[in-house]
Amino acid sequence: MSDLRHYDVIVSPAITEKSTVASERNQVVFNVARKATKPEIKAAIEKLFGVKVTAVNTLVRKGKVKRFRGTVGLQSDVKKAVVTLADGHSIDVATGL
Repeated sequence: MSDLRHYDVIVSPAITEKSTVASERNQVVFNVARKATKPEIKAAIEKLFGVKVTAVNTLVRKGKVKRFRGTVGLQSDVKKAVVTLADGHSIDVATGL
């Protein structure tokens, strides 16, 4: 059984047009915990999905100010990880764990 800490690192897959285009280059995009480091993300992906990771790039999307019915709100910051997989490995994010 996998370590439960790995489930705390990976929050969800990011399904967007840009991540779909990245999947053609053997990359997968995940929303991850704000305090997760690149080695933690790599270990979690390799353990949970059984694949070989060659690179992990991270970015933090700052929260946006949104209005709803005249009320101003602030979205939370989101950390994303772009994971590059080794040749011959793939992750189908549509199926889940």
